[in-house]
Amino acid sequence: MKIHSLLAGALMLFSLNAGGQQQRPKIVAEGGTPDDRASARVLYWNGQTDAAAGQVAIDYGRPVWNKEYNDSAKFDAMTRGKVWRMGSNYWTTLDTNLPLSIGGKKVPVGFYYLGLHRSEEGSEWSLVFIDPAKARRERLDAFQIERAPVEFEAVMSSVTKAETPREKLTITLSYPKDDIKHVTMRVAWGNLVLKTPIEVVLPE
Repeated sequence: MKIHSLLAGALMLFSLNAGGQQQRPKIVAEGGTPDDRASARVLYWNGQTDAAAGQVAIDYGRPVWNKEYNDSAKFDAMTRGKVWRMGSNYWTTLDTNLPLSIGGKKVPVGFYYLGLHRSEEGSEWSLVFIDPAKARRERLDAFQIERAPVEFEAVMSSVTKAETPREKLTITLSYPKDDIKHVTMRVAWGNLVLKTPIEVVLPE
């Protein structure tokens, strides 16, 4: 009787576990709501031919700064020695049909996924470039950016303190009117402000 009871209990437990596994869906979908996304772009126009001469565009989601990140210890734990997605939801992307030099690093014409890397000691930041084809091959979401192979990095400098903290991530591309091929990329989020120079190779 005892053996029979033990077997019956084991079978019942197996049945419950199997039933629980069957009830749990293998794949679910999310992200059907509108995304808060923004773009930073520089378009070059040829006035003589009245046609586009090239452009650089960054598209990104805008996460909201969490007040908990004002605690430097918590922010350090989240960022030091890690690659951050630099955005929310879908990948932050760079699309350029002009050759660039970003932070002194040559960036060929193409389409890239972007992220940010912070050094282990926390003093250095760099812009991370990921090959979208490799990320697609693994079906990686931007949330899994730490699993994506980094092609190369470009140095970014840190501004000591933000003049006005940004509630949402804001990326800008600015340039002087008398020197349009020298662009400054600026990333601002909460108290974090990073920037790097971009030199655009314009067609002759």
